[in-house]
Amino acid sequence: MTKVQAQETYAEKLGYPKGARIIILHVDDAGMSWDSNKGTRDAIDRGMANSFSVMMPCPWVPAIVRYIKQTPTSDAGLHLTLTSEWHDYRWGPLMGKPAVPGLVDPEGCLWRSVDQVVKNASPDEVEAEIRAQIDRALTMGFEPTHLDSHMGTLFADPDFLQRYIKVGAEYEIPVMFPGGHNTVLREEYRMEVMHELKKSGKWKDGMDVPVPEILDQAPGVGQKVWSMGLPVLDDLHNISYGWGFPSELEPTDENIQKFYTGKYLESFKMLQPGLTLVLMHCTHPSEIFDSISSSGVRRKGDLLAMMDPKLKNYIEKEGIILTTWKEVMERRKAIK
Repeated sequence: MTKVQAQETYAEKLGYPKGARIIILHVDDAGMSWDSNKGTRDAIDRGMANSFSVMMPCPWVPAIVRYIKQTPTSDAGLHLTLTSEWHDYRWGPLMGKPAVPGLVDPEGCLWRSVDQVVKNASPDEVEAEIRAQIDRALTMGFEPTHLDSHMGTLFADPDFLQRYIKVGAEYEIPVMFPGGHNTVLREEYRMEVMHELKKSGKWKDGMDVPVPEILDQAPGVGQKVWSMGLPVLDDLHNISYGWGFPSELEPTDENIQKFYTGKYLESFKMLQPGLTLVLMHCTHPSEIFDSISSSGVRRKGDLLAMMDPKLKNYIEKEGIILTTWKEVMERRKAIK
């Protein structure tokens, strides 16, 4: 038995079978554009995805909220948004510049990068904005099943993270936090660092690859989140955005689906016992999506993989259990 399997997972604490692999197939960026809304709906209604989160400052929020309200089984949360990363297609904070000037860039929008938010915004401004995004959802009659963080901004600063957890506990809304063994997440970071070192010519075989400090602190933070009555993830699968489609292949739907389904099946071999959130960005790119982002092919790849019968067959054959944030919070509430 491996070290990971020998430890009690958060999934076991929630009442799932010992040794079971439990996953949430989660779509980010709903509400961001028509394309992301269409991709999200297709991934949920016609594919294997079973959860998603909404970017409340973005223009296409009303449409996705109508879908949520028309679909009572939706597992829909908030993709708390503190950045506006695209070149021409952008948005600002719900609080407005007078209330949160540190979150606003020279174009009157949220900063493009995580580092800029950390440099310019205060924890009070961050907390005010995430509360405003929750309030907008509740005002619209949309009760989020969970909270997570666009571009990981809320994990980039200890004070931001503390406010994120505090607000989630106050509203009794689960916060996405991987506080368990983090096997896949650690491997993802290791591969990213190794890739950068190789690009710079600094890589040497046998080098020790450091992981971010937050990963070493994650078990302690996870225990804190659990003690506040919220569920905790054992791991985070956040790999697919880095799967670049091979330039030598024609980007037909058939080729895109085959490539991305294959990548998912390969990566799922790394899944260890416990509760893992699998993040993706399912999008149905329209003719104008390239004017928003150059990521259309990989986002379409996520969508087509979720709709591929091969993925469904693999999950069923391997005995992987699908769950939702709604279910894990119900299980957490049932524990004294």
